Formats: sequence, structure tokens, C-alpha cells
Amino acid sequence: MPAAEPAFLPGLDLSRILYEEAVRPLLDKAFPGLPYAAARIGPGSEVLGFDTARSADHDWGPRLDLFLAPSDAAAHGEAIRRLLADRLPKRVRGWSTHFAPAADPLDPAAHMTASDGPVDHRVAVHALGDWLVAEVGQDAAASEPGVRDWLAMPQQRLAGVTAGAVFHDGPGDLTTARTRLARYPDEVWRYALACQWQRISQEEAFVGRCAEVGDVLGSAVVAARLVRDLMRLSLLLERRYVPYTKWLGSAFALLDAAGELTPLLSGALAATDYPERERLLCAAYEAVAVRQNATGLVDPVDPSPRPYHSRPFLVLHAERFARPLADSLTDPELRGLPLTGTVDQWADSTDLLTGADAWTLRSASAAVRGGA
Repeated sequence: MPAAEPAFLPGLDLSRILYEEAVRPLLDKAFPGLPYAAARIGPGSEVLGFDTARSADHDWGPRLDLFLAPSDAAAHGEAIRRLLADRLPKRVRGWSTHFAPAADPLDPAAHMTASDGPVDHRVAVHALGDWLVAEVGQDAAASEPGVRDWLAMPQQRLAGVTAGAVFHDGPGDLTTARTRLARYPDEVWRYALACQWQRISQEEAFVGRCAEVGDVLGSAVVAARLVRDLMRLSLLLERRYVPYTKWLGSAFALLDAAGELTPLLSGALAATDYPERERLLCAAYEAVAVRQNATGLVDPVDPSPRPYHSRPFLVLHAERFARPLADSLTDPELRGLPLTGTVDQWADSTDLLTGADAWTLRSASAAVRGGA
């Protein structure tokens, strides 16, 4: 009879126990004085605090990231890996420290399983700078990111690097990097907000136009895109990074704005007729616009919806919020950019996909080819 699965505990707690009770004592004895950082950051639902018992079925368990200087990683990385394979306990709080691929060749994820020999553990040793470059494209421990660096960093990667938990940071470099990446600098933040309002402006009239021609499904799909963009905008307004899509709703629910906006956005998604969908979307536009005004970044803009030119659709005309934010920019690099935004924003931007700006098309082409 198979053993019962141990009681679930949050992955960050499990990682802390792994470090404090097993990894740290082994490192202290075998590598006394070695400078390193120990953390659980990067990809993973537990890093964002959204893991549940369901998470235990793949790529979850007693996991840890060790960060060393490049020379130390090269000199000691393999020895640390072997030491932990031989000396780690087989289980931590009932959860196996040994990971193995699933029997299904179509399932590449690692699963916890029992082992009688050395454990194939998930304590990864990294050279900090190399890991940061791999995660966000920038060694933020060595230097402050520039404007173009910020625009190229996916928000879900930034969320993973700056969330989670650091259990020890002897050199302090990991803490430096996380502090530098914790939130957008003010100018980049203004630009990203302007671009997010511009995204809403691009499509807000399409909900009514689709409905007018009898495209009920199309109207609902556009409304869903606008709901997603309003959620992302709300995260930006509260200076939170937008996570992986699976956790967008969970992250949104933690916002100050969630109590007011959730009924409106949920209602817009559930609406089966255009007038109700329009009413709820317009109420949501106005509520987010009021919050934008409350930031004091620019002079207040009238948040009330209005007709879309001569057509019978009510919209916010969200470009009214994008323009003042863009005009407030003082950074010369940002002032010269079109309002297509960070990599998350322009990847499916209407302006990009319709070819409205040659510079953005060239940048997208370079990104797809892996160029600078």
C-alpha cells in the first residue's frame, strides 16, 4: 500500500526548512567561509505564494537556489552538487528530496519520488550574474539597468526574481539586484502606464462595433481582452509586476482596487448582451481612471465615459490618459518612443500588428531573430 502523501505546506516554507536544517549545516562543514546566497526565487508558483496541494504533482518540492561568484561556482559548483546528492536527507517534512522524470515521455516535468541511493536533488548552484542574465537579460547585481534593458524585461520574469524568499545573502549581491529590480523607475513606470492606457484606447470601441454587426462572440472576446488589460493596468498602478497568465487573477485579487473592480470586470465577462457589457466596462474604465488621477502623476483627466465620435458606443477614450503621461516624460530615450511599450505590451499590440510604426516593427523583428 503506497504511503500517504504528507501534509501540504507552502513551498517557500519547505525551501526554508531544506536550507536551514539540511543545506546550511552541510555547507558550513564542507565549505567554511564560502560566500553565497540561498533563496527560492525565479519560476514556480510557490515563489509568488500561489502554490497549493495541486502544485506537488510537478516541479514542486524541497527546492533551493544557491548563488555564488563566478569563480566559486566554477570551482565548487559540482562538488556542492555531489555533496548534497550524497548527504541530503531523503525527505524533508515527509516530502522527497529526490526528483525524477515522469514515465510519460510527453511529460518533461520532474516529480518527487523515493530513492535508495544518492538523491537527484533540486538545489541548483548558479553564478549570480549568469542567472540574472538568463532570467531577465541583465546582470542587475553589477549595474543599474538602462531604459532599453527595462523595456526588454518580461514582467513575469521580474516578478519571479523579486518575489520569493532569500534565506541568506552573505555577499549582498543578490539583495542589491532584487532591490534594483523591485519596481520600475518612475520614468519607465510613466511610460508603461501610458502604453497600457493606449492599449485600451486601441480596442475599447470594438466591443460595440462587433455587437452592431451581430458578432456576439467577437464582442465578448474583445471585452475579455479589455478586462485583461484593465487588470494589468491596475497592477501597474499599484506598482506590481504582472505575473504569468495563470496567476493574473490571483495577483489582481490582492490589489487595493480589487474589491471595487472585481464585480464590474466579472460582470462584463458574464454579460450576454451588449448594453450590459458596455455599462459594466464603462464603470470599470471610470473606476481605474479615478485611481490614475489619484496618483498625481499628471493633472487629473475627466474619468467619465463618452460617445465614440459619432458612433453609438460609450467608451473612455483612453488615449486621453495616455497622452498626458507620455508628455510628462523627461527621459530622452523614452520621449522618442512610440506608445507600444514594454515587451509584454507590444508583443500583441494593435499598433505593432497593424504596422503603425516602423521602429517598433524593426525592434520586434530583431527580438524574434534574437538580435539586439
